[in-house]
Order: sequence, then structure tokens, then C-alpha cells
Amino acid sequence: MEQEILKCKELLLQGKIILYPTDTVWGIGCDATNEAAIKRIYAIKQRQESKSMIILLDAANRLPLYVAKIPLIAWDLITHTYRPTTYIYPTAQNLPQQLIHPDGTIAIRITNNPFCKKLIKALERPIISTSANASGEPTPVVFSEISQNIIELVDYVVPQEYANSIEYKPSRLVKFIDDYNFAVIRE
Repeated sequence: MEQEILKCKELLLQGKIILYPTDTVWGIGCDATNEAAIKRIYAIKQRQESKSMIILLDAANRLPLYVAKIPLIAWDLITHTYRPTTYIYPTAQNLPQQLIHPDGTIAIRITNNPFCKKLIKALERPIISTSANASGEPTPVVFSEISQNIIELVDYVVPQEYANSIEYKPSRLVKFIDDYNFAVIRE
């Protein structure tokens, strides 16, 4: 796995787009701090730039780098969440504007996929995680459902041996309302 991590890290640092397994479905990803690469993902997905995307982190202790004010309840939820859950945090910071929703929020998931965790740690930056489909199309739940067009548009496909999801569906989506309240947006 180490060689694959190093290869993907170098590609991401060059602004390349990868197709990779996550703790849910296969994702299209790039360095979440690279604006040009992010624009390419929007083009590949044929997605409006007004729709923000999820970023993945390898550990919760990196949240303060990208969220100015973390709701108090967030730490309890993160600690006690056992299924893949993406949290929408207020007051995003240190990320390209195109990733930040107009209301100032950012969607972040702490990944449990070993490949993703090691890649993010090696890169020392978050990565984009958006489903491997064109906007409006069904989300492919396994690699064989990803369209050939998507595969051809990315720069590199991570070998399928690193896929170990047990969910095979998009993550739960939870939005923080204030320090003590949240709403489940997608179960």
C-alpha cells in the first residue's frame, strides 16, 4: 500500500484527479486546496460550482485547520459515530472559496478507510470526495457501476484491492445548527 500512497500523493500534488475507494462509495478526488483541480472535478461531474463538495480528513484533530468555530456537540458526535457520517460545519476557513457553501459552511467527513487515511496523512491536506458519477446520474455503489466516461476523464484509478467499504452508499449527512443542535439531512 505504501507505494500506492506515494504515487497518489505525487499525483495529487501535481493537481491530478484520482478515482479512489472511500469508506462509502468510490470517489473522485483531488487536493482540496488546489483550485484548478477542483474546477476540473466540477467539469468532470458536470456539476454547478454553486454546489459545494465534501472533503475528507484523516483525523478529527485537523478540524480546527478548516473550521473556525467547531460546535461543542461536534466532538461528542464524532467520537460516538460508527458509520460514515459527513458533518456540515459552520465557519469554513483555509479552503478555496469554491468548496465553501454560500452560507459559509463546509462538509467534512473523517474517513475510516485505511487507504484514504494514509493518503491524507501523507499529503498533509484534505482531499475532495465526491461520488464517481455525472451530476444527476445515480451514484455508483461499486466500481463496476462507474461509467467508462468518468474513468477516462480522471488521471488515475486506484486499484480496486484498496476498496473495503461495508456501506456502499453515500454517507449520512448531518448539519450543525448551533453548539448543541444538529439536523440529519440525509440518513
